[in-house]
Amino acid sequence: MRGAMVRLFGLILLLAVGVTGLTSTTVWAAKLLCVTKEHLAGEDTVGNCLAKGDEFAIVDEYGVVRILSPREIELTKQFNPDILNQRAFGVRKHEKAPEVKKVFGSVPLPSK
Repeated sequence: MRGAMVRLFGLILLLAVGVTGLTSTTVWAAKLLCVTKEHLAGEDTVGNCLAKGDEFAIVDEYGVVRILSPREIELTKQFNPDILNQRAFGVRKHEKAPEVKKVFGSVPLPSK
């Protein structure tokens, strides 16, 4: 009887740790961050910052940074015009920045 109780307790403990681990895992998607004003904390929009000449970068979930060229910004506006209304955050405030919303759904685009 005691062995069964120990096994049951162990199983419950294992399940609790597993569920806690799954729910506390943070998944971080790509973020659009201002590289010109590093301490920007959402007090302006991406569109206003771009109009002032600020530079932006996309930072992916691996921490890889891509500085966006003016041409890339123009194309991004065409595919995702709502991004201009997003609150702007600098690289020092990246934890508060919203994730870039997917515009093509969850199905990956085919590679060539």
